[in-house]
Amino acid sequence: MAKVVKVIEVLAQSDKSWEDAAQNAITEASKSIRNIKSIYIKEKSAKVTDNKISRYRITAKISFIIE
Repeated sequence: MAKVVKVIEVLAQSDKSWEDAAQNAITEASKSIRNIKSIYIKEKSAKVTDNKISRYRITAKISFIIE
């Protein structure tokens, strides 16, 4: 039987890095989704406070296999 993959778009943020924001997206998505196979970072942005980056933000697509 062929496997079907579904893709969802999520937003996530971190005060450490874009990589940490991506991990936060996977961690939160895995609470309700199983069989996550990949993440594609579509956009990166950042919030700036007092001339320093205070929040790293991503828009990402997460792919997972439907059972």
